[in-house]
Amino acid sequence: MAPVVQALEVAGFRPWILATAQHRGLLDQMMATFHLRSHWDLDAMRPGQSLAELTGRLVPTLAQTIQSSGASAVLAQGDTTTVFCAALASFYLGLPFGHVEAGLRSGDLAAPFPEEGMRRLTSPLARWHFAPTETSRQALRSEGVLDTAIHVVGNTVIDALLQMVSRPDLKLPGAVRPLQPGQRRVLVTLHRRENFGAPLGRILVALRRFALRHPEARLVYPVHPNPNVEGPARAHLHDLANIELTEPLDYPGLVSVMRESHLVFTDSGGIQEEAPALGRPVLVFRDVTERPEAVEAGGVRLVGSDPDLFASEAERLWTDEAAYAEMARPRFPYGDGHSAQRIADVLRHGLA
Repeated sequence: MAPVVQALEVAGFRPWILATAQHRGLLDQMMATFHLRSHWDLDAMRPGQSLAELTGRLVPTLAQTIQSSGASAVLAQGDTTTVFCAALASFYLGLPFGHVEAGLRSGDLAAPFPEEGMRRLTSPLARWHFAPTETSRQALRSEGVLDTAIHVVGNTVIDALLQMVSRPDLKLPGAVRPLQPGQRRVLVTLHRRENFGAPLGRILVALRRFALRHPEARLVYPVHPNPNVEGPARAHLHDLANIELTEPLDYPGLVSVMRESHLVFTDSGGIQEEAPALGRPVLVFRDVTERPEAVEAGGVRLVGSDPDLFASEAERLWTDEAAYAEMARPRFPYGDGHSAQRIADVLRHGLA
């Protein structure tokens, strides 16, 4: 949302930032990176809090805060419980709601969970659907959303990424060791709920085998602090010299590692958009994705939690130069870096 805030300011709006802090550490890092300050911070997370408890706390607090702000409209981005609760609170208040990154669908309510459900529940409540791609538009149309309410603008994730890679001070974080001659970097991220338990175990075994088979590979794995991820990750991988288990990286650090990486192994949604834009082939530890455009464009392949499928695809990309070169071309199915400006233009006309 940082590029959206910037574009709204240029367009003459007064954007007020309301943070629920569903992801406290990540939020604080990103706010600092983009020099943003929240006007309200609900600090909504509690240890062991269920999604039902979070929803029950967010809706009334968001409604009260939005009402007191005097806002003319509300925008939220993505697929979190925050997005759905903001849409519901806006609906109760009779305020128009804009869904940034609307229309992403995997077709499976259980994957990603709860994100697929949050997106579907948000759509009927939105006045403006800011869809990243034509595929997203068609998904919304199939659910009965009027064409006049859908605006294909690209994804603001790419706006933020291109801003970041253009920074002259972008460098590897201190926690990541420089590459030595003959070594190649691999970025690994894992955090999806649907991979908790046995699927994560299979993925970690596959990563271990890859690292042992290729000692010249340098895997950088910023470990998510969720105990369902951190415990198994450290248990399976802590003893391998060519796997660096780091604390979560801030956004500049993550982008710098991604830019230097030969391959990316992930179950993240956003990285499926970012890495192809940098020309980095991606293997995704998911069976389905709400971002099929990257797969169709040829920069992403789904391997699920199948160790054999992952090993086959990873080995091919690591050893076959032609196969690697075909996937390593930069691809931009999610926009050209001007998505936020298009959103501001829509709001300028919609709120006139």
